[in-house]
Amino acid sequence: MTAQDIRQAFIRYFEEKDHLIVPSAPIVIKDDPTLMFTNAGMNQFKDVFLGVKAAAAPRVADVQKCLRVSGKHNDLEEVGHDTYHHTMFEMLGNWSFGDYFKKEAIDWAWELLTDVYKIDKARLYATVFEGDEQLGVSADEEAYRAWQKHLPAERILYGNKKDNFWEMGETGPCGPSSEIHIDLRSDEERAVEDGAGLVNRDHERVIELWNLVFIQFNRKADGSLETLKSHGIDTGMGFERLCMVLQHKESNYDTDVFMPIIGSIERMSGIRYGSEEQRDVAFRVIADHIRAIAFTIADGQLPSNTGAGYVIRRILRRAVRYGYSYLGFKEPFLYALIPVLEKVFDGVYPEISAQREFIQKVIREEEQSFLRTLENGLRRLEQIRKEHATDKLIPGEVVFELYDTYGFPADLTRLIAREWGYETDEAGFEKAMARQKSRSRAAGNLETGDWIEIQPGAGVAFTGYEQIENEARPLRYRKVKQKNKELFQLVLDKTPFYAESGGQIGDTGVLEYNGTSIPVIDTKKENELIVHYLDRSPAGLPAKVKARVDAERRRRIAANHSATHLLHAALRKVLGPHVTQKGSFVGPDYLRFDFSHYEKLSPEQLQEIERLVNEKIWANIPRKEERGVPFDEARKRGAMALFGEKYGDEVRMITFGEDFSVELCGGIHVESTGQIGLFKISHESAVAAGVRRIEALTAAGAYEYVSGKLKALHEISAELKHPKNVVKAVKQLNEENRELKKKLEAASSKLAQAEKAELLNRIEEMGDIRFLGAVIDVGDANQLKKLSFQLKREIPRLFAVLGTESNSKALLNIVIDENLVREYDISAHSIIQFISKIIGGGGGGQASFASAGGNKPNELQNAIQKVREDVIKLSQGYYYK
Repeated sequence: MTAQDIRQAFIRYFEEKDHLIVPSAPIVIKDDPTLMFTNAGMNQFKDVFLGVKAAAAPRVADVQKCLRVSGKHNDLEEVGHDTYHHTMFEMLGNWSFGDYFKKEAIDWAWELLTDVYKIDKARLYATVFEGDEQLGVSADEEAYRAWQKHLPAERILYGNKKDNFWEMGETGPCGPSSEIHIDLRSDEERAVEDGAGLVNRDHERVIELWNLVFIQFNRKADGSLETLKSHGIDTGMGFERLCMVLQHKESNYDTDVFMPIIGSIERMSGIRYGSEEQRDVAFRVIADHIRAIAFTIADGQLPSNTGAGYVIRRILRRAVRYGYSYLGFKEPFLYALIPVLEKVFDGVYPEISAQREFIQKVIREEEQSFLRTLENGLRRLEQIRKEHATDKLIPGEVVFELYDTYGFPADLTRLIAREWGYETDEAGFEKAMARQKSRSRAAGNLETGDWIEIQPGAGVAFTGYEQIENEARPLRYRKVKQKNKELFQLVLDKTPFYAESGGQIGDTGVLEYNGTSIPVIDTKKENELIVHYLDRSPAGLPAKVKARVDAERRRRIAANHSATHLLHAALRKVLGPHVTQKGSFVGPDYLRFDFSHYEKLSPEQLQEIERLVNEKIWANIPRKEERGVPFDEARKRGAMALFGEKYGDEVRMITFGEDFSVELCGGIHVESTGQIGLFKISHESAVAAGVRRIEALTAAGAYEYVSGKLKALHEISAELKHPKNVVKAVKQLNEENRELKKKLEAASSKLAQAEKAELLNRIEEMGDIRFLGAVIDVGDANQLKKLSFQLKREIPRLFAVLGTESNSKALLNIVIDENLVREYDISAHSIIQFISKIIGGGGGGQASFASAGGNKPNELQNAIQKVREDVIKLSQGYYYK
């Protein structure tokens, strides 16, 4: 069976069992503060299990894209070293929400594996939960009895809490599980040792195939379990592993899921997969990682230095580093794998085909950037090598510095060190890493208490499309603590407060009751639950309160949100249909809109976009809002839908002119475009490869921005004595300034030449080193550098330290003849980093030239004297320190 056949057989089987087949949710999660990526098939059903959202159907099945880079067997640095763990993977799953339970889940899993997929029954084992006194949960005899129908007792095994009790997190739904394992060893090996003793023992050929989770408890914050009123089923089977089993391969990477990618890497590198183990690891790393990189970018997550973006950057850089180190890729190569990836997933996930050019551009730029980083790291490592030539040990702090500052992977440092015959201080590196992780945990750790019920109620209705205040019943609250700050989350039965979503910031306002008010400082979504953030405890709230949104703030947010829709449409009109939204921020003070485009916008394009948006504002186009529109119908009518966003079967459409702006959106908008008032672009810039950003203002903010610019223009005009043409006057002033600078540079150059003649008489012979140290008057850094290089070219074996004062600042240059650098193993960069402290500043450079600046010009002579003393020692045979 091909991978495509295996997927379809799973979907078809559960469709016949009356399951609703749902599409994969995006791999990047946007509305859940506890997760960055979808890491399990159940993530998109989390709200259902938490009781926040009703299930679309009592029985559901899907194939879900997932991403894991931490946890049991999923450390990023281990992926590629074995043949069965991955970053991005697909999870086959079926769910029951209060419908069937253990017996049906077990029967259907067995039937699919043995009757449909034709897996040898004699190779299968099942595990069930053995019970746990501390949990207060007995052995799962119900699951055991269900398995007795299919397996002999010796192949039904009891497992402990670690292997057979599943939990969503520290709190929330949980329950016992039953795992199905398969013994893939040869008949000869199976005859020697029974597979039962190898289940859950990390044997690479006796592996877990499917996990059936029986959701029947809820874990509270105090650790206790309560039985759920409605039981659920949550199963997950790794697709790549199933393909390995059904295609009779030794490795997941040998299947048709990965081999087309590996074949492409072979052709690009000229190296055969299977020729050498370390190279094979590189093949597997690249084949695995390109999937994770491509799908996350397609879902809207660009590589960056924070959050989810940092995870993607780490994955991409790890792939580049393996290609660089083991397969000889010194130029970008990952981006060239996207066409083959597109073919592998043809007809499965459309986002790769739809965004191929964009994905390639982002990846290529990231590769180019990291390859430059690798070169910088190698230069720094070479310097460290010289400094530790005696002990041949790379300090742990240096390994960490290379990793943290240069983005240079620790295992690459180890590899290079081994090649040199050096060792790395692993304990020191681990300590430095532990300190960093501790800082990160302290910054991001969120502690949550149990929900405290004020009064019964489950559903939460959002009324904010129609009104900005309403009476509401407080349902429950809990205390949360982050960064040592204590806040409270409150849930109301209905609320006008918009929760942060889709780029739009959350509402603020107040809760009023009995002449008292509590500020609502933010509103967010916890999954699908609207949560109001308070800075004081809501304990003691009455049965009803008035929830009131800050009306003026809401009005400004609505104007900015509607303006982003008009801007999106205008961008597509002016730049072309390739423009799609890649991110946005809508707040009360400004808006930010990221979009796909491959070059800087010209002033003329920006002017035309601005004109077009304002034209639509002044036309006062009424907002057309439609709710409950079937998703497919909305798409047929031209509504913009974004990859990476999760849409329901029915959507909300916002239209400003049928032939201009039609989008799917859940945000707050003006009633007509005239309420936006005025639109003004304040800034345009690049965010990443193929992604541009526009920041803009509306209404009063735009007016104030324009007024500020006009005021500045009037002030400039006044300074220029009110010329008729201000622009022409400024150009003339600039030209005069350039001429004056040329004359000044010429005068400075003459002065420098005069200084040069004097300096030639001040050279000191120190053995075979010709030393020159002086504070001179040359005016600026440029002339000081020119003079330094002139002297270096004219005087063999020169070691010069020259200083000057410019604008009350100290400037210092060191130039060293390359022969001296090599023979004495010295570096101008290292020396200037030390002596720059004397002049109250810092500096750097290369081995033969370095410069520094500081705020203590009166210390220049002392700094030069310090170097002179050290050079005397150097000439006498001492090592330069």
